[in-house]
Amino acid sequence: MAAMFTCCLGYCCGDGGSDHKPLKEMPTVQLDTHHMGADVVVVKRGRRICGSGACLANAPLHQNKSYFEFKVQSTGVWGVGVATQKVNLNQIPLGQDSHSLVLRHDGSVYHNNEEKNCLPANSVPQEGDIVGLTYDHVELNLYLNGKNMQCPASGIRGTVFPVVYVDDSAILDCQFSDFYHTPPQGFEKILFEQQIF
Repeated sequence: MAAMFTCCLGYCCGDGGSDHKPLKEMPTVQLDTHHMGADVVVVKRGRRICGSGACLANAPLHQNKSYFEFKVQSTGVWGVGVATQKVNLNQIPLGQDSHSLVLRHDGSVYHNNEEKNCLPANSVPQEGDIVGLTYDHVELNLYLNGKNMQCPASGIRGTVFPVVYVDDSAILDCQFSDFYHTPPQGFEKILFEQQIF
């Protein structure tokens, strides 16, 4: 009996049971250095982009209602939004084809080379501002420093990823969790799709 207790205790405490496998840690959502333009630089553990070109995040927007943020660290030419993996990450600004839907630094929202909407007057993001985005597989909505800009845009189809592009000395930081502002009701951070066996 004592031997059985010791064996069970050893297994529970990690001393035995060689077939025990530790739980896998969920990956972190960040910028994907395998899906970025040739002149893009990604630093700060996949959270800051600079250089010239675009970069996708490493997680698609599978859930119904996703929220993510970008902080404008340094102004220049930039854009944020969603894109498919077919987007040309070296050709900026994005929004010129059917593979991206983005807010550009001038406050306009483009998809398929068509202006879909624009931010209200005097609402163009400046250095230090936080741009929040919600996406529900139909509409992309924009928030500036936590305030809804009432600037919906739609039209993109297929599996999309968060996307950001920079040029002309722009630097942006990405927040895929630990947000500056509380996500709108019903929206949450991007979740990796889990496989159930």
